Amino acid sequence: MIRKALNYLLDNRDRQLMAIAIGRGAAMMQGRQTDLTCPVTWEFSAFSQNGEDGILDILRKQLKDSNRYFIEIGSADGIQNNSSWLVVAEQYAGLMVEGNPKLVDRAKRLIPYYSLGAECVNMFVDASSVQQLKKLAMYHDPDVFSLDIDGVDYYVAEALFSAGFRPKIFVVEYNSVFGPERSMTVPYKKNFSFGTEHSTRLYYGVAVSAWRKLFAKQGYRFVTVDSKGVNAFFVDPSSFDPSFLDAVVGVPFNENFYQLRKFRGDFVEQFKLIADQRFVDV
Repeated sequence: MIRKALNYLLDNRDRQLMAIAIGRGAAMMQGRQTDLTCPVTWEFSAFSQNGEDGILDILRKQLKDSNRYFIEIGSADGIQNNSSWLVVAEQYAGLMVEGNPKLVDRAKRLIPYYSLGAECVNMFVDASSVQQLKKLAMYHDPDVFSLDIDGVDYYVAEALFSAGFRPKIFVVEYNSVFGPERSMTVPYKKNFSFGTEHSTRLYYGVAVSAWRKLFAKQGYRFVTVDSKGVNAFFVDPSSFDPSFLDAVVGVPFNENFYQLRKFRGDFVEQFKLIADQRFVDV
């Protein structure tokens, strides 16, 4: 009884948070003055934290063809991620994948309330589990693929491409601690957890330059990074009109706002804190 009562209270709270996110997103979306050449004007956040909802909104609307399907690795509780706006506001189908079972349990109780098209799966994704993900996915060329696991993301992306995934729009988190020029990532480690790898929580992920090299090898075009310096956006050019992509003037690098605020120093100073750790040049 206690568990049921607690879940009832949590569910009510989460639905209130969802309602707030929907209202905020709608207001921000309508308040934009978008310029298709300037990605910073695309941004708005309903469920996303750094304007990703808005950037994905513009890119989706420029697709030549759409299967209205997404895959997100690192979808959390369904309230703060890059796919809930697609589910709630756009009625997309898709796959939310999260390694924390408690967050998945919350998402499973919450997301079906708004749409039956999204599946919430508890899976810790690393390079070895990509084939399992491939079996679960309805489409291997989803409109949107979001990858955010704060760790060995680079190796997971490599495995996704090797497995035959070809998203039209691919959003990945980068770590600005590496700066705009270094092309590196952390060594591969199964069950990597950035929260325990280093006390600063700066030792994780991929440099934006490394991402650009990897995606270029796969024939993708870089679009921009978000204004908070967290995510980088790439697209399969065959899914877009060249005139749109050629006109976009993306931002190549931004400092991570949250890391900058926490450490009160730029990426040069931040990198000094983890300079003695192991890295892989890519």
